[in-house]
Amino acid sequence: MNKVYIGSLNPVKIECTKLAFREVFGPDGFEFIGKSVSSDVSNQPFNDRETYQGAMNRARSLQSMFPDGTFWVGIEGGIEIINNEMHAFAWMVVLNMEKHGEARTATFLLPPKIKELVERGIELGHADDMVFNRKNSKQKDGAVGILTNGIIDRTQYYKPAIILALIPFMIKDLF
Repeated sequence: MNKVYIGSLNPVKIECTKLAFREVFGPDGFEFIGKSVSSDVSNQPFNDRETYQGAMNRARSLQSMFPDGTFWVGIEGGIEIINNEMHAFAWMVVLNMEKHGEARTATFLLPPKIKELVERGIELGHADDMVFNRKNSKQKDGAVGILTNGIIDRTQYYKPAIILALIPFMIKDLF
């Protein structure tokens, strides 16, 4: 049984990883294990580089802590200011003993109320909960689910990026 360690206990991150791996490699042969590991970046990464580094740090920490794994997955959500507007996105990093894959989600615009709260130091998930009167939305539909009226939830949003991060493991002779 191949062990896939995911650097989070968040059910959304575990589920999107399961769905992506099963779509790429088939429904059997994997055990998915969520573990809480530090990103070693800010609680709310504020640019592309820091967000990427958080995902890579999570995957590498898992790899060193759980060497019995076959794959180690780091997922980190972040924000970036572009033209004075706040955009949300996430990075995915997948490692095995031989190589790594990485991909970034699509980016979407956050409302000014959310931007104000995040700029005051409140993490995006908490800001969403405050503005939309929710509880623990980051472990459910997330900002993307709230802002798309449920058309795209956080699991659906992350899954394509995990699949893209698996490309080097799918097309082995090119990477």
